[in-house]
Order: sequence, then structure tokens, then C-alpha cells
Amino acid sequence: MATRREFIGSTAGAAALGAFLPADLAALELAHHEPVADEAWDLAWPGKLKGKHKAVFDVPEIESGYGVWRAAAWGNQYKQVLKAKATDISTVVVIRHNAIILALSDAFWEKYNIGKTKSVMHPITNEPITRNPSLMGEKDGIPAPWNQLGLTSHLARGSVVLACNLALRDCVELIQKQTGANEETARKEAIASLVPGVILQPSGVFAAVRAQEAGCAYVRAS
Repeated sequence: MATRREFIGSTAGAAALGAFLPADLAALELAHHEPVADEAWDLAWPGKLKGKHKAVFDVPEIESGYGVWRAAAWGNQYKQVLKAKATDISTVVVIRHNAIILALSDAFWEKYNIGKTKSVMHPITNEPITRNPSLMGEKDGIPAPWNQLGLTSHLARGSVVLACNLALRDCVELIQKQTGANEETARKEAIASLVPGVILQPSGVFAAVRAQEAGCAYVRAS
């Protein structure tokens, strides 16, 4: 099977429009052609959205992990201003496009030197880092209350965190390039590197639409 970039480059429509189409639209071109029905997708997660107040936060860019942080801010504000209970709030975080690496473990970041190759900066000090900023805590120089806004805290609070399968193909290609593994082996490694609790979906767009169908307000977070 052609790689994601090779497929997009060989598609007539994408080739004709590639000079000005955003990467997300190129990914949508791929999504139109690539079958996904044979995957055992977890589609039960909308049933976890029990709160009166529901929102889905779309995180397509790395941006030092700020998109993940922004997805946490509204909950406390609703509690303070609207006197909402914790059980009244349901949060969905969709990690896609360039931000897909925020859904991957520190071990993956270190093994493939993600921090350097993606020029990722510490969210507080703005210094270069080697770890996933969305997984950083107080011991990594993230003071309160920001140390409670990361991906691990989201999952602990019961937020639904979804990852884009189309974007994960970039990680598969990275593994293949650096290790020489075949696509099947590389995909298994990429999936195994997802932060525990993150749910892989056919695409980030698929996930965002499903969340909105379940009653979530949409917010572009990065």
C-alpha cells in the first residue's frame, strides 16, 4: 500500500490542487479512498458523555500541548461561574493532524527524537524539550494549576480522548523510515505507543462529528 504522502501525491485531484490545498483537505482526499471498515473501532465512547454540558475540543497542532490544556479550562469555569457539578461536564479531546504525536508516549518521543525533529518547546519556559508536553507535570516544571491540565489528568477525570488514524499513518511511516520495519509491524508499534486510555478513531473529522452528534459543542483548541 502506498504511504499517506505517496497516495496524496499520486491522486489527480490533490496533484492539481496541491499548491494551495491545506494538509487537512489532502487528508480528506485520502479518507475518501482508504477503506477503514475492517478495523475493530471502539464506537461506544459517546455513551460516556453523561453530562448536561458537553464540548469537543479539536486539537490539530502541537503548539506545546496548549490545545490539550485549553480543553481542561472550561470545566473549572463552568463549576465556578455556573455552579455546575463535575458530573454535569463531559469533555472530548480530538487529537489529529500535526498534533497526533501528543497522543503518543514519552518512550516514542525519546526513541524517535520527536522533540527535536518537530521543534517542540516547553509550554512554560519555551525551551526545547525531548518529552511529550501534554504528559508533563509538576516535576517537569509545570506549576499548579497547569499541572492538572495535561492528557493524563484529562483521562483521570473521565474525559474522552480520541486520536486520528489517518494522522497516525505519519507515525507509522516514521517508524518504517528509521527502523526498516514493514507497515504491519510499524503500525502495531505506533498503536502500542498511544497513551493508555486514548481511543483510536478512523479520522479526527469522524471523531469530531460523532462527538457533535452526541450533543457536544465544537471548539477549535489549537
